[in-house]
Amino acid sequence: MTEFLGIFWGSKGAGPCSSKLILLPFVALAIFFLIKNYKKTKIFVSAIAHEKHINNILLNFSFIKQVIKLIANITAIVFLFLAILQPQWHKKEHTIEQEGRDLLIMLDISRSMLAQDLKPNRLEFIKLKIKALLQKLTVERVGLILFSGSAFVQCPLTTDYATFLMFLDQVNVENIASGTTAIDAAIRKAIETYRQHQNHKNKLALLVTDGEDFSLNLQSIKQQAKQENIKIFALGAATEQGAPIPKVDSYGKQVGHETNEKGNVVLSKLNEGLLQGICSELNGRYVRATYDDSDLDYIVGLVAKFEKEKFGDKRLSLYEDQYPWFLGVSWFMLAFGWVI
Repeated sequence: MTEFLGIFWGSKGAGPCSSKLILLPFVALAIFFLIKNYKKTKIFVSAIAHEKHINNILLNFSFIKQVIKLIANITAIVFLFLAILQPQWHKKEHTIEQEGRDLLIMLDISRSMLAQDLKPNRLEFIKLKIKALLQKLTVERVGLILFSGSAFVQCPLTTDYATFLMFLDQVNVENIASGTTAIDAAIRKAIETYRQHQNHKNKLALLVTDGEDFSLNLQSIKQQAKQENIKIFALGAATEQGAPIPKVDSYGKQVGHETNEKGNVVLSKLNEGLLQGICSELNGRYVRATYDDSDLDYIVGLVAKFEKEKFGDKRLSLYEDQYPWFLGVSWFMLAFGWVI
């Protein structure tokens, strides 16, 4: 939204009105042709009759009327253009009731997420998936938990998707932990987070991982999650064929692949059985990540089945649209120019 002469221009929430200024050359062109037509008419009339005898030859013709009509038409075009720019003033308070569902996204950032069976690698592929998922969700409150051997909240539950995406963009190769993967740590952190929202009926979590797991207390943590009524969905972020796990240096550059005790390259594969078992015990569903949006559509459909809950009221101060006044002036001047 752009302020000029004490008036705000541009639609609510759509940013500056600069994109609509592309119409300005057309407005100038229309005014140019109106003026050109007036001059052409004046030359033509002057050529066929002297000014004193114009009314005798051309009934009801008047140069003064032509000037007034020209001004009226130019004013109509200018005010129509201003109406398109959506002028706004007179700020008014609006209360918006926020309703939706809570969804914690638990993202695996262990070293296996650097495997390249999903392009460019599992982590970057899944980050794009999460961004696409947010575009499909409607007024849900989302949070981000990162985990490997331990887990921490990267972004608390929020309806501010811009803030969430800012935290998501900060996840990169430098965040990749050197330890192993512990899914129980992620679920434990989800339990701790939802204990701060005990009054909510629906507590949803999306586990995004390749399924590699070295948890020590997964079974007991799953029981706790079940008691807390947390429902976990899972998005499998790998392929059955798997891929080697890259080794990276302190600069984030690949310097080989992970090997076992015998020196053989280790392949990281999708562990669907584990993820399906977690989802089955916690009343969720499992889906494998795909290059199209079928996986995301499935997840969105699952989330939509749960009842929305009230997050609270949000007060917004918005300027009122005043473009009808400009439209009114435009149509009045067009009608006046036509009648005169």
